[in-house]
Amino acid sequence: MIANKNIFTKGAILMAGFLIVLFMMFMPVFNGHHAINMMDNLYNSISKGSAYYIDGLIKDAEKYKDTEIKVDFKLKSTEMAAEAMQILTASGAKVVQDGEKLAVEGNLGTILQNALADSDMMFANDGKKLKEKYTYDESYDEKKVLYNWWNALKGTSKSMTKQEKFPEAKFINNVMTRAVECSYNYYKVQSENIKDKAGVVIFSLVFYVIYTIWFGFAIMYLFEGWGMQLSH
Repeated sequence: MIANKNIFTKGAILMAGFLIVLFMMFMPVFNGHHAINMMDNLYNSISKGSAYYIDGLIKDAEKYKDTEIKVDFKLKSTEMAAEAMQILTASGAKVVQDGEKLAVEGNLGTILQNALADSDMMFANDGKKLKEKYTYDESYDEKKVLYNWWNALKGTSKSMTKQEKFPEAKFINNVMTRAVECSYNYYKVQSENIKDKAGVVIFSLVFYVIYTIWFGFAIMYLFEGWGMQLSH
C-alpha cells in the first residue's frame, strides 16, 4: 500500500533517471570503453605521473657500489630459478643453479642498478627494448622480466635478512616495491599530468557527489511514499 503517491512518484522518477544514467555509463560510448573503464584509465594515468621514484633509487643505489654479497635462496620452480639466474648473470653476478635453488655472488650495487634500469624501461612502456636486451623473441611476455626480478630480489632480501644485513635488505625491498612492482603495474599506462585533465577530474568528482545524493533521495522518497519512516 502506497501511503503518499506524490512522494512515491517523485522517488520512482528519480530512481528511473538514476538507472538510465547507470545504464548509459556502462555503454561503450567512449572510444569503445564505458565510463567506469574510461575514468579508471584516466586516474591510473594521472597516478602514474606521481609514482616515479626510479631516479632517486638509482642515486641511492650508488652507496652499495662497493658492497659484495653472497646469498642463496629457493624459488618455486626450476624454470623460475633459471630465468632469475639469467637476469642476475646479466648483472655481473656469479650464479649456480641447483634445481629450484640459486647461489649468488656479486656486487649488490650493480645488481640493483640493472634491476632499476629494467624497471625504468618498463615504466617508459619500452618493453620491446627490454626483450631485445635479454634476446627474447616476440612471443615472450616482457612483464615476466620484472616478475623474475621481483622473485630474485625477494630471495636476496630474505637471505640478507638472515645474515642480519638489515639496511641492505630494506633497500632491496624499496627497489622491489617502488620500482619493480610500480613499473610492472603501470606498464602500458600512458602518464598524464593532472593539470591537463583538471576539467575532467573536477567534473567526475562533482558528478560522483551529485549522483550519490541523487540515489539517496530516490531511496528516501520511495520509502517515505510507502509510509516507512525512521524515528528515534
